[in-house]
Amino acid sequence: MSAPTDDEAAFVDEVAAFFAREGLPLISGRVVGWLLICDPPEQSPAQIAEALQVSRSSLSTAARLLTPSGLVETVRRPGDRNAYLRISADGWSRMLERRYAQASGFREVTEHGLRVLRDASAQRRERLANVNELYRFLESELPALFQRWQQTRGKDPAP
Repeated sequence: MSAPTDDEAAFVDEVAAFFAREGLPLISGRVVGWLLICDPPEQSPAQIAEALQVSRSSLSTAARLLTPSGLVETVRRPGDRNAYLRISADGWSRMLERRYAQASGFREVTEHGLRVLRDASAQRRERLANVNELYRFLESELPALFQRWQQTRGKDPAP
């Protein structure tokens, strides 16, 4: 495996900066950036650490942050004791679906807050009411959006 070119390294850092603005550690964003363009698409932790010039421990931490979302998955090859990381085939959509599935949960939290403030002035309730309205909208609209996405991909939408 060769080291990333300067342009590849710049792309990896651009992806990292994007995800850092979303609150993800830079190393996690760099791993995502590298896994988007590396060859082969499945990389061992040693390969990723070498390509990104990072420690195995920081890479391990990044992998633990990235795998629960479904974006990055760990795979094994028959007869090989090593684990490899890769971007899941449908990882981006699974990550977004999971993220937006939380709309119901946060809508419930905001409704609780509105009940707590039921006797408060409308001005005091306004910020929370705006958030509640947004999450109600997302909760009602996102399932249809994801269903259309699956249909454009030629996949049956989940029931």
